[in-house]
Amino acid sequence: MSKIAFIGAGNMAEALIKGLITSGVYKSGDIIAADVLKKRLDHLSSEYRIKISDKNDKAAKQADIIVLSVKPHHVLDVLEEINSELTPSKIVITIAAGISIPAISQVLENKTKIIRVMPNTPALVLAGASVLYCNENVNSNERRRVKKIFESIGIAYIVEDEALLDPATGLSGSGPAFVSIFIEALSDGGVKMGLPRDMAHKLAAQTVYGTAKMIIESDTHPAQFKDKVSSPGGTTIEGIHRLEEGGFRSSTISAVEAATRRSKELSKGDK
Repeated sequence: MSKIAFIGAGNMAEALIKGLITSGVYKSGDIIAADVLKKRLDHLSSEYRIKISDKNDKAAKQADIIVLSVKPHHVLDVLEEINSELTPSKIVITIAAGISIPAISQVLENKTKIIRVMPNTPALVLAGASVLYCNENVNSNERRRVKKIFESIGIAYIVEDEALLDPATGLSGSGPAFVSIFIEALSDGGVKMGLPRDMAHKLAAQTVYGTAKMIIESDTHPAQFKDKVSSPGGTTIEGIHRLEEGGFRSSTISAVEAATRRSKELSKGDK
């Protein structure tokens, strides 16, 4: 069994640790976490029975897969810190937004297998969506192995062009915020029409959750579900008409486009 180290023990690292253990992909004893915050390490050790370390290079030395789960502005510093422990056989995974593989390769002198991943926050409830890009040093077996890691917290796709991580950021990375606004708006609509606030909130969230679950499990196009609910002359088609009048579909597309564009700017170092 291989060992995996998490450099940075924040929420996303914990989501991955929980998913790996729950799915049986890794055993607790084969997972190591390193962080500057002792409180976080103590929590992970107590909750998941994993190994912990207050030294990044020590954690990296013990593992054959190293996940960089630190803030983007710390990534390059951490890489320099653990560089001496990175052999050509080890895999480095970064989940930091805006730090490209060429930038990482420059620090590591292009000797390392590097995988850049765009996960999203629903990973915290094991319902995430992740997109992966691997450099040329990663072989097909290693690609499948790492994909399985991220499938332990939801769904995962591998792309062959690093540039596709920007639209993935715009859609699934920013998407939870867009969906949250829609749930809030649905809830407000229910309140306006007389429903109690708590009931409206839960009905709205459950409606979005249930619809998404049906679409994923049946592998059916969303338009087919929309058509099934839209009876001729009924309530739903009337509501859809008003959504279209307000530019709902166009605004959503524009939101993903804007978030993608901003992701590209951040990757180039634009403020």
